[in-house]
Amino acid sequence: MRAALGLGTSALTEGGLEGAGRDARRLLAHAAGIAPDRVMLHLEDELSEEDERRFWAHVQARLDRRPVAQIIGARLFFGRNFIVTEDVLDPRPETETLIVEALGDGFDQVLDLGTGSGCILLTLLAERPGATGIGADISAAALEVARRNADALDVAPRAALVQSDWFDAVGGVFDLIVSNPPYIAEAEMSALAPELAFEPRQALTDGADGLSAYRTIAAGAPAHLAPGGRLMVEIGWRQGDAVAAMFRSAGLVDVQIRTDLDGRDRVVMGRMSA
Repeated sequence: MRAALGLGTSALTEGGLEGAGRDARRLLAHAAGIAPDRVMLHLEDELSEEDERRFWAHVQARLDRRPVAQIIGARLFFGRNFIVTEDVLDPRPETETLIVEALGDGFDQVLDLGTGSGCILLTLLAERPGATGIGADISAAALEVARRNADALDVAPRAALVQSDWFDAVGGVFDLIVSNPPYIAEAEMSALAPELAFEPRQALTDGADGLSAYRTIAAGAPAHLAPGGRLMVEIGWRQGDAVAAMFRSAGLVDVQIRTDLDGRDRVVMGRMSA
């Protein structure tokens, strides 16, 4: 395994990929069927022909700029493994900022708009065993991934997953509404990392100025928020002021912007009046 890891790391480095060593270890672990944090303990083990063939197929896929999470089919998010396919966004560390803020207060009923893999909704339900929630997404394929994740995390009985264009098929009121909507402007798409070409375009951009989803969410949220209920959304780092203004125009109070670990604006939050 040591030789394969070294050659794989070199191939990824020569291919211009940052974090080549990390990616090579994750790909080797998946190919060999061992935990990523155990790779270094198995370096002297022999790699079977089948495992080696699988490893080099993984390396080639990475050189083609397919995200590691899609190659291995999973991503760690807030300490839990989530199934990832090309039908959903790869859960990102910065989204954990939204989780932390949501967990800062109590909730019993949560709505996740544009749920994708379900990483936000299902994490919140796993962290709050008494809560129930709805995950809404326009994509049937994404909802199937979310269902698989709900089953794997043992929260399926508390998570209803519905196909809906934002609020269209959602009824009821909630004390927490969360969303990580498409926020990349169409004009910015061509400059993005090539890995994003493998992720669903409709989950990345609104095809316009990157703010369309926030307008819809801000306008519809008051009818679905209980008194004192919270609305929280992830944003692009330059969108904080614009989204906060939408929240205030919708009648929300205590509107605030929170930063991620890099110090960039990442979450806008507000409340319905009690």
